[in-house]
Amino acid sequence: MSSPAQQPAPFSALLRTASAEEHQAAEQSSFMSDLLGGRLGVRAYTDLTGQLWYVYRALESRLDTLAAHPVTGPLADRALLRTAAIERDLDHLAGPDWRDTLAPLPATEALAARIAELADTWPAGYLAHHYTRYLGDLSGGQIIRGVAERTWGFERKGDGVRFYVFEEIDNPAAFKRDYRAKLDAAGELLDEVERRRGAEECKRAFVLNGAVFGELGGRYPLSA
Repeated sequence: MSSPAQQPAPFSALLRTASAEEHQAAEQSSFMSDLLGGRLGVRAYTDLTGQLWYVYRALESRLDTLAAHPVTGPLADRALLRTAAIERDLDHLAGPDWRDTLAPLPATEALAARIAELADTWPAGYLAHHYTRYLGDLSGGQIIRGVAERTWGFERKGDGVRFYVFEEIDNPAAFKRDYRAKLDAAGELLDEVERRRGAEECKRAFVLNGAVFGELGGRYPLSA
């Protein structure tokens, strides 16, 4: 008697398990370790926020097109949008003229360019970056918010940390469960080759994000 065919892993689980090593490496970078340990000054935090502005503009600039696509559409939720919140934080952190002096790091340019390319050419690959960033913001990002509030005295969920505050999401845990279910449904529209390519792109997403942390670590090599 033949055994039933093994069901493929849910797409969300495939992305998570495939990128676990790269995810851990990014989280444990010296820059993030020092930031979360409260050993860096607010300038380093401001620099990180500025780099994220480029990343989220790339993620969110093609939202209308992505919302109409069957693979990306269910996950193109406006409750996740972060660009405006980042801009408000930068007004607070760096003053209203921050655009005049802000410049992307080479690693930031590479990450933003990759996201923009995928948004135009490969929806499943774009989703790997969407998953990497937004679920990270809803999870570990909340730890960063708490550290920033305690270390530099920002008002709780106020200016300076609004990037990490999802005002339109009342229950983050439920939202993340629903997000993973939608991601799994998107994965069902892909063949196995595309699913595996998506998993590889998720690994690449964490590597590219980790490279940004690495370059920021080069700017702030010593703990304050």
